Amino acid sequence: MDVAAESRPIPARIGFRRKFAAYVALTKPRVMELLLVTTIPVMFLAAGGVPNLWLVVATVIGGAMSAGSAAAFNCYIDRDIDKIMARTKKRPLVTGELTPREALVFSWTLAVVSTVWLYLTTNWLAAALSVTAILFYVLIYTLWLKRRTQQNIIWGGIAGCFPVLIGWAAVTESLSWTPFILFGVVFLWTPPHYWPLSMRYRDDYKSVGVPMLGVTRGRAAVGLQVILYAWATVACSLLLIPVAHMGLVYTLTALAAGVWFVYETHRLYSLAIRHENPSPMRVFHGSITYLSLLFVAIAVDPLLPF
Repeated sequence: MDVAAESRPIPARIGFRRKFAAYVALTKPRVMELLLVTTIPVMFLAAGGVPNLWLVVATVIGGAMSAGSAAAFNCYIDRDIDKIMARTKKRPLVTGELTPREALVFSWTLAVVSTVWLYLTTNWLAAALSVTAILFYVLIYTLWLKRRTQQNIIWGGIAGCFPVLIGWAAVTESLSWTPFILFGVVFLWTPPHYWPLSMRYRDDYKSVGVPMLGVTRGRAAVGLQVILYAWATVACSLLLIPVAHMGLVYTLTALAAGVWFVYETHRLYSLAIRHENPSPMRVFHGSITYLSLLFVAIAVDPLLPF
């Protein structure tokens, strides 16, 4: 890593709006949005209807700060490879809009404030789960797994599963089989969501020595793994029906969205084995739609009488 380059002063003064936007970018807002999509519906399910709205707002604020902290730590640690990869060259630590020191202080501040906030506004269990998620993403995924094994996203993705536990704990002050099944859904969904992205940016990851599955294996092999995890995701989502006594809305959504998601993964594999353009980003974006539909159904289902 070029320490001298990092210590050089920023050549031009950056205005407040640009600086603020840089801090926001450091939190990876699009990833944060996805995490919150899984938090709020779980709170509706845990409450058996509409939860206390202040509690929802407090949990969302705390969860956003927690996720933002983990993302900011990730950007700080990965700044050496971010400046090489084409898709990350515009991150604020690469462009010089933020210094490493500013990013590190910001990361720690969000981590501490989010923990204290969740403890004071929800409960100790939600706060403890938030801390665990940050530590897992930073220590287990970013520092240990990401650059060492093609299994990185499987186990590293566990950090992204914690919002469902945090949302449930915020409402009930406890955990049960229901949030752990949802934990399993997000855990199994993460590989078929991220591996198509690793196919699309294979050269990027290869250039920095990050052994994503899309780098270490061929397209057909990756496509097959995507299929297997997609099937497992759908199967896990159906477990929620008997365990949480889900109704018609969730059942039909889980089945219909699941069939569509699995179909898209089979299409990816079929194109890959025929050596045609598999359009992996179609599965990547489709996986986000699938998870969003599933969790919207989780929120709506408890509100209806059937």
